[in-house]
Amino acid sequence: MDILDYAFMQRALLAAVLVGVTAPAIGVYLVQRRQALMGDGIGHVAMTGVGLGFLLSTSPVWMATVVSIAGAVAMELIRWYGRTRGDIALAMLFYGGMAGGVMLVNLAPGGSTANLGSYLFGSLSTVSAADLRAICVLAALVALVTVGLRRQLFAVSQDEEFARVTGLPVRALNLLIAVTAAVTVSVAMRVVGLLLVSALMVVPVAAAQQLARSFAATFALAVAIGVSVALGGTVTSYYQDVPPGATIVLLAIAAFVALTAAAAPLARRRAGAAARAAGDPAECTVPEPRPDPATGELPDGMRESATG
Repeated sequence: MDILDYAFMQRALLAAVLVGVTAPAIGVYLVQRRQALMGDGIGHVAMTGVGLGFLLSTSPVWMATVVSIAGAVAMELIRWYGRTRGDIALAMLFYGGMAGGVMLVNLAPGGSTANLGSYLFGSLSTVSAADLRAICVLAALVALVTVGLRRQLFAVSQDEEFARVTGLPVRALNLLIAVTAAVTVSVAMRVVGLLLVSALMVVPVAAAQQLARSFAATFALAVAIGVSVALGGTVTSYYQDVPPGATIVLLAIAAFVALTAAAAPLARRRAGAAARAAGDPAECTVPEPRPDPATGELPDGMRESATG
């Protein structure tokens, strides 16, 4: 395959696999917590980290990671203590992060907002060897947390009060989910882009939920869908010269639509089987005794119950 003859495509494909694994792996917990848009907010904050990377002439990936983690912690603190004004504080954090990133890039030596394109929407040719090393390290951390602590993270995502009663450190686990989501944004931004990374966290999980009946099955199927669409979008981007991030997200949405259509008849069959298992009340009633057509009398043993 000629696509593998180019070093930049080898790096892009490997990065796509890592993104396809990590984004749904943390996304399954965000969806369970009804925080599907958290990745989008962290992506806005990460823009400031990218801008700092340009301004300080350091790796934008690592700077975005540091700033994203700080932003994720701030989001959790606002969620705990923000009360009625929490939504306003979050809005200022998100928009301030985006505006700060644009401003810092313009202040950087030789900086231009055009440099942000590959970080906002993803780019195949700009995934450098240094970026790939950073992505590998960060992806390993995400996998370690999402798989190694899956029982604890699921418990706190499902019911915080129950998790607290069982003795789990709920606030620490909430912070860990937020920080892991921030790291995932940094992993994915070179392939999918900061503005689209949230879709890859959420859509494969939503698609997997159409068929899977348990958390473990949802997790595995979501990761499989994430890897498939990430690789498919990357390959399509190479051959058709289209943006990789947009292609990956559109493929994920197409997978969601296809699985939803496939799951509809399956859901109907399950509902029918459940109704049959429950039994029809009419079938559980004792039939009325009928007289013998020849004599007009009730069968033996039923005369007393019919008359008495």
